[in-house]
Amino acid sequence: MRRLLILGAGTAGTIMANKLRKDLPTHAWEITIVDEDREHLYQPGLLFIPFGIYKKEDVLKPKANFLPRGVNRIFEGFQKIEPESNKVILNSGKELHYDLLIIATGTRVAPEETPGLKGELWYKDVFDFYTLEGSLALARKLRDWEGGKLVVNIADMPIKCPVAPLEFAFLADWFFQERGIRDKVEIYYVTPMSGAFTKPKASAILSGILEQKHIHVIGDFFLGEVNNEEKKIVDFGGAEVDFDLLVSVPLHMGQQAIIDSGIGDDFGFVPTDKFTLQARDHENIFVLGDASNIPTSKAGSVVHFASEVLHENILCAIDGRPMTASFDGHANCYIETGFGNAALLDFNYDTEPTTGTFPLPGVGPFTLLSESKANHYGKLIFRWIYWHILLKGKELPVSNKMSLAGKDI
Repeated sequence: MRRLLILGAGTAGTIMANKLRKDLPTHAWEITIVDEDREHLYQPGLLFIPFGIYKKEDVLKPKANFLPRGVNRIFEGFQKIEPESNKVILNSGKELHYDLLIIATGTRVAPEETPGLKGELWYKDVFDFYTLEGSLALARKLRDWEGGKLVVNIADMPIKCPVAPLEFAFLADWFFQERGIRDKVEIYYVTPMSGAFTKPKASAILSGILEQKHIHVIGDFFLGEVNNEEKKIVDFGGAEVDFDLLVSVPLHMGQQAIIDSGIGDDFGFVPTDKFTLQARDHENIFVLGDASNIPTSKAGSVVHFASEVLHENILCAIDGRPMTASFDGHANCYIETGFGNAALLDFNYDTEPTTGTFPLPGVGPFTLLSESKANHYGKLIFRWIYWHILLKGKELPVSNKMSLAGKDI
């Protein structure tokens, strides 16, 4: 009996458990999945909680509901991976041995890494929305906030869903107009990027939408500290931005156990071949999702597209065949812009986001890099797709390879 071990039962780990259990005979392969949390968090939904669009129950479901029969489930954290002996040590001290390991441990926000961020104003006038606790606390704050200077700040890159902070700024504009206090609120978008997004064309168009909504942009700002007494954020060069309400996207890091195992980079992300998704230093370890250091968005769509490649490559590796499947970095991101509209990005390692239609040329129904109602409904429908199709490893009618069809290139 050979052993496949999956660390992490979030989006990436759950998808792979479902895909591989169908293909690997139960008499030949034991599959075990390890995660310290029993509840599955629909992370894209955290954006909507501060504005009262979603509630806690809309984003949480038991993880066991999405894991297939024939997969051992261990709800416990792990303290270390020992690649040389092909084993993982759980928090209890129990050892799990493996023949193949999939690391799908995701990423975590680390506000404690920025001086002052988790200071006396934390969850009073300084919030995050990348955690359930943070988004719920921010919802309570926004309900009664009477206005002032709202600063949305990205501490550093990379982060999960790079467009989510933009979406927060757009939805804040809508939310305060709905409350009738938009004229009492200044919104600033403060980012380490030179513009609204990492790619030039998308950055120009998204910056235009920000300008239309009277949202101010401050770029090239690398957060060094938060001054709680003076209510200012300070970058490493000494530049300052004052705030009345700070919504922070803290530094993202890999899991501490990855760092303790010595298999991560300086931020705890596992060095990974961006095409095969095999760990660079260990041929029987594969990495899927936010835990890797591949140069594309840390987003659910990337996990979905990459999982198809990883599925094929793992089956090749098991059979002793060359891994022929190659991931092109395909990412697909809806950007909620408020007032029932959204934009859409579709790109990969080599092709930056551009205008056009998706997925069908000229037909769409979705429009790329422009606002539309159809995009908004696509964003909302995705939650149903996520729970009922994507997590269960079922096929979607969109290729994992990015297509140039319909793009204005």
